[in-house]
Amino acid sequence: MKQEERRLQTIQRLMEATKALIAEKGCHAITMQDIMSRSGMSKGAIFHYVKSKNEIFAWVLQERLEETNASFMNEVEKGRRTFDEPMQRIKESIVAYENPRDITNKVLLYLLGKEDDPAVAAALRQYYERSVLLSKTWIETGQRYGVIHAAVDAGKTGDLFTLMTLGLRIRSGIPQAQAVYKAEDLTTFIRDILTKG
Repeated sequence: MKQEERRLQTIQRLMEATKALIAEKGCHAITMQDIMSRSGMSKGAIFHYVKSKNEIFAWVLQERLEETNASFMNEVEKGRRTFDEPMQRIKESIVAYENPRDITNKVLLYLLGKEDDPAVAAALRQYYERSVLLSKTWIETGQRYGVIHAAVDAGKTGDLFTLMTLGLRIRSGIPQAQAVYKAEDLTTFIRDILTKG
């Protein structure tokens, strides 16, 4: 097995163990010892790849974003020349952002409370910038295929959509928050902006 392949398998193993622990205990209660026990990896093996649990949490957060992008691009690569199928992949992700039990929402809220740690701050910045970039890329892809209005400013609109989805995610962590504006409303708003220009 090549070194890069081994590295990717190890990271995936760490993330799977961490996600299971987050679902059971939440982010605050998890220790590196918990991750070692769940993953079956030694301290030395884990610290060869990461410096802290926060780094693994950042990977978990990033993974969802990349899964959404892969799903969107898969629809485009299938030759879809309509707005519906690729938008459905994004909609599924947005609906999950409303779920207070969603693991990535828990991770985001946890990491936002650790922004004084330079590594966490860098991970959050990278996550935000990647979110905006992918939103912009999705819009530009739709514009290339003529299913998103050409007058839409992809950069500003991608940033707006990122801000709005972050708001949904933060609201998911507020106990018993009365949500009047739902994820479905946001996806309708997004569709209207993109298709009507």
